Amino acid sequence: MKDLIEQARQARENAHAPFSNFKVGAALLTENEKIITGCNIENASYGLTMCAERTAIFKAISEGETKFTRLAIVADTENLTPPCGACRQIIWEFCGDVEIILSNLSSKTETFQMSELLPKAFDAGFLES
Repeated sequence: MKDLIEQARQARENAHAPFSNFKVGAALLTENEKIITGCNIENASYGLTMCAERTAIFKAISEGETKFTRLAIVADTENLTPPCGACRQIIWEFCGDVEIILSNLSSKTETFQMSELLPKAFDAGFLES
């Protein structure tokens, strides 16, 4: 778990956040113990900004990874920063009920299951008749 948090912390350093200065890093652990990282990437239009969690997940999917066990998220905040709503939906759809580790630069951590952060989640199961 410490290595995953450290990888997320390092990914945070690559964040492109010239507007908010709010840098976030994420590290996703695959079922076969591979770590895929991501950072937030802002855009002047804000709406096209990509969060660290989605960057890591989309990067993993693009590299052929489809099964995940943990996701660490690191931000420089006293109160640990959970995933936004859009990220929660993407995490649920692509990672399922994975372990989510929130951390900050002071090494404070909290761990949740995704189902705690997104109760009664909407997914493809509701589209089946």
